[in-house]
Amino acid sequence: MKKTNYTTNRKTTKDSRRDFIKKSALTLGAFTIIPRHVMGNGFLAPSDKINLGIIGLGKQGNILANKFIHNTDTQIVAGSDVWNGKRNSFQQNIQQLYAEKRNIASYNGVKTYLDYQELLERNDIDGIIVATPDHWHKIQAVDAMNSGKDVYCEKPLTNTIHDGIEMVKTANKNNTVFQTGSMQRSWDIFKKAKEIVDSGKLGTIKKILVDVGDPAISYNLPAEPLPSGVDWNKWCGPAPLLDYNSKIAPEIVSSYPDWRDYTETGGGLLSDWGAHMFDIAQWCLNMDNSGPVKYIPPTDPTALRGLKMYYDNGIEMVHEDFGRGRAVRFIGSEGSMDVSRSFINTNPTTILFPTPVEDPSGLFKNQGNHYLDWISCMKTREKTICPIEVGHRTATVCNAANIAYDLGRTLHWDPKKERFKNDSEANKMTKRKDRRY
Repeated sequence: MKKTNYTTNRKTTKDSRRDFIKKSALTLGAFTIIPRHVMGNGFLAPSDKINLGIIGLGKQGNILANKFIHNTDTQIVAGSDVWNGKRNSFQQNIQQLYAEKRNIASYNGVKTYLDYQELLERNDIDGIIVATPDHWHKIQAVDAMNSGKDVYCEKPLTNTIHDGIEMVKTANKNNTVFQTGSMQRSWDIFKKAKEIVDSGKLGTIKKILVDVGDPAISYNLPAEPLPSGVDWNKWCGPAPLLDYNSKIAPEIVSSYPDWRDYTETGGGLLSDWGAHMFDIAQWCLNMDNSGPVKYIPPTDPTALRGLKMYYDNGIEMVHEDFGRGRAVRFIGSEGSMDVSRSFINTNPTTILFPTPVEDPSGLFKNQGNHYLDWISCMKTREKTICPIEVGHRTATVCNAANIAYDLGRTLHWDPKKERFKNDSEANKMTKRKDRRY
């Protein structure tokens, strides 16, 4: 794959387009309250003309396309994938979504590419959505930022710690508006959880239990015949050239593929769900710019739960199944709280509900708009609700946890230097040597 060197001209174009969007948002914002049907079917005000491209057109890429078409006023104008069939079905899906969500009968504004770098060369695109497997996130996000685009990147941000460090540096260099796809931060139920922890009603937090999936394992699937219509070398990209197996990359996607389970392409469900639930723990503890300083794996080398993590203030966080599904339990000196996507409970109940509530089932259901938050910040150049530094620190917890499970010994982490203390083997595992592809 060719490597593109983005020039000063691209930077000038980037800055000019960003200035236009920001000034349009400020000067024309008052006029966007005019109902859109008055301005004509499909009309977009100048302040709303933000064009998006999506890299990775599988299940999640199409889900995000739906979110942005339904919940924002952006225009999706491009997509990229290494599967021919997925590029074709993406175009059809976008046309259908525009017809259903925006009443535009024939939307032909999407062009697709095999090579994502061709997409990045377009000066009319303002934002890039990265929805590829984890092993591609850093390279594609960095290329997008260096090409002058703002970025929405799926979680977990990376499957190595070093990749996250590089992404943060690149975002800061380019003044990129970056949103990590840890959308739970936009949900009312998790905002309520943070409000309760911040209020001190649980007392001093002593311990946190986080129930997410298993650590990553090395790729072990048997080889299957390679389907036509996929550039498998590009799918593997910086990862080792793996034997093809439909479980990690199905030609037709119905459920989430299993590439998440393997070290080469993901971080196990420990990272996949950890990027959601460890993120909530970090957020509620106000540790977004830090993380645990000690990781103690279980003594049983085959155990898939039991890793203990300690913050420098003494709070213990444990990777543990406590019987409530994917959830987080906060244990304080004055009470406890369990929170997940479907429930929030406290003990005593008066912490959550000081006065009795007859039917609490309808409360805290709003999921906010994680997608519009990114778009709004693209216009104002402010920080998003889950910026790159946050996504990187949460991914670091997940990646460090995987390393601790793998090595089977206590690791000491320095959140400031972002290195393990006195452990060269562990530090080597914070990065990988990318394959030439």
